[in-house]
Amino acid sequence: MRIGLNPQKNKKDESTEFYHQVVVPVYIPNEEGYFEHGFTILKHCLESLFRTCHPKSFLTIVNNGSHPGVEAYLEMLYKDGKIHELIHTGNIGKINAVFKGISGHAFPLVTVTDADVLFLNGWQKATYEVFNEFPKTGFVSPTPLPKLLKYHTYDTIVSNLFSKKLQFTNPINPEALQAFATSIGNKEFYKQAHLNKILTLKGKSVTAAVGGGHFVATFRQEVFANLRERYSPYKLGGESVRVFLDQPVANKGYWRLSTETNFAFHMGNVAEPWMQERLANVIAENDIQVEMPNLKKMATPGPAHLFKRLLFEKFLVRGPIWRRFLRYKGLTKTEANEY
Repeated sequence: MRIGLNPQKNKKDESTEFYHQVVVPVYIPNEEGYFEHGFTILKHCLESLFRTCHPKSFLTIVNNGSHPGVEAYLEMLYKDGKIHELIHTGNIGKINAVFKGISGHAFPLVTVTDADVLFLNGWQKATYEVFNEFPKTGFVSPTPLPKLLKYHTYDTIVSNLFSKKLQFTNPINPEALQAFATSIGNKEFYKQAHLNKILTLKGKSVTAAVGGGHFVATFRQEVFANLRERYSPYKLGGESVRVFLDQPVANKGYWRLSTETNFAFHMGNVAEPWMQERLANVIAENDIQVEMPNLKKMATPGPAHLFKRLLFEKFLVRGPIWRRFLRYKGLTKTEANEY
């Protein structure tokens, strides 16, 4: 039996004060082996977010089957108002957890980050500057990764193929690049050429690095709109991240860029003294207002977009041609052979 009309019926959702969502999937099933330091790493990650996110940031945590201690900690943060949304699930995998986090929202900007990232002051401002400078940007990572130069960057590179604004330059912080290699347990991840030069795109007032990794990145909301599928059968790995986070950026004609220098560090799964030292230097600026970037609506990609992809994948990245391109953009012959 029903009496009367639900007062919420036909009412539109009031405009929210937030414009930037940060989604953090958390999976720490225990504190043994691989996950021994996971809880400590998570606390570093979240504390760095609390200190660096501006007031119009909406923080969503998806507890993806973590142990009771982590669950209780996250509940405490939610009750204290430090996070805005807390979702508890079983272990449904990273991508499915991300989709749970963004469902029911339509924030113009969405940052998807692993729970082992240490954010530095100014990461949002630097990210917005890239979006403002390059209107076709759909993805910005706060950490340049020169080894991913060819990863879903065909529109970015081909659109600027003959422009002098696209050139190899000296990295601002090569030590941070090497720190990433160490954090993934592979100190030889980068060759010396990667540490010496990175491909950058120079704007009027901002320079960005080409490409970027998906362990932390900010997306335009449109990247996730109208996806045919929103389910991955993989807990982690497989093709899930490429298909659901990386490929849509390129398919919709957006550019894949990173900030020119590091505004975040990947911590990995082992707590080390440098993390606490870095965190101690992150000041609380969560009350500083940051203006939302001007996200211009992009047209649906046409035949020219397909041509760029074919030119890149069938011609430009072939060995001798690719090395010639690298030299054209500023590498020496030795560097081009090594890159």
